[in-house]
Amino acid sequence: MIKREYPSRILITGGHEVGGVSSFAETLREGFASLGISAEIVSPSRIFARWRDLRDPRVLKILSTTAVFAAPFARRTICVAHGFPRPDVQGWTKAFGVTASFKIAGWFTQLVAVSYYSAIHLRTIFNLRVDSVIHNPLNDAFLAERGSGRQERDCITFAGRLHPAKGLERILPAMLAVLEEHPELRVAIVGDGMVRPLVEAAARGNSRIELVGQVSPSEVRTWLRRTRVFVSGCETEALGITYLEALSQGCNVVMPACGGGVEIAPESIGSTIHLYSGEGSEPVARALRRALAAAPAEISLAAYSSRSIAHAYLEVDCCSNAPAVELAEAIL
Repeated sequence: MIKREYPSRILITGGHEVGGVSSFAETLREGFASLGISAEIVSPSRIFARWRDLRDPRVLKILSTTAVFAAPFARRTICVAHGFPRPDVQGWTKAFGVTASFKIAGWFTQLVAVSYYSAIHLRTIFNLRVDSVIHNPLNDAFLAERGSGRQERDCITFAGRLHPAKGLERILPAMLAVLEEHPELRVAIVGDGMVRPLVEAAARGNSRIELVGQVSPSEVRTWLRRTRVFVSGCETEALGITYLEALSQGCNVVMPACGGGVEIAPESIGSTIHLYSGEGSEPVARALRRALAAAPAEISLAAYSSRSIAHAYLEVDCCSNAPAVELAEAIL
């Protein structure tokens, strides 16, 4: 049997320029850099142009989204499922394509899911093989720059793509209802996307609603340091990098009582993390009120550092080769 050695380089495919996959790729690249391994981000549309790297067993490929279709032609590859197919959002054609890509990954390489929540759906509903679960990494800048105390926090914040899957039509009425009860607070919507007109209509004529738009990670941190409560409406969030970012900056978090986000810090549910379930916006409003009344507690997110997550991918890559695993551990 040919022994696999430590990868000489790593290719990571990214995603939508304002989405979580893009953040995942960039942060994972930084994690490998901290381990002394060169990593490069490649657009999924350009992956076949890197044919020599695809076939090179010394180069580890971490493929996401449509790049997963390159798995049958690649050597030394890990494919990543950042969620599971949603025909209601993606349409049946695209959902079928996503399912097919994961099936192909299971035939030719190892498939990693970003949460146990996603892995369960892929295994039980779509009958797909998932080899491992590795949570999303948190950009190290968020770990290094924690938020200050609560006294200067005056925002209820949503941050992410303004996409139908994010449930803004549900959480916005709740945010506005609670805003009326707290004249000292503001609502901040950080991000951009196809449902921006919905947000603009809600904000029209209300100076206490700030449409921040798409901003840099450093500006996201600035807004999160002003935030008392971060709120999400996506009930099928695979894990939630925005949850990690908010918790790292000292925010209380309101999220649905389902999705991969409940895996992040289950011991903090009811104190720093507040869940809601049921139809309509009133359950969201109740959770917002609980979160506003609660004192935030510091949560350790060291396990989500880029270095830790990059090492987890090396372990998946090297799991069949003990010397390679020992070398990966020696780097740490």
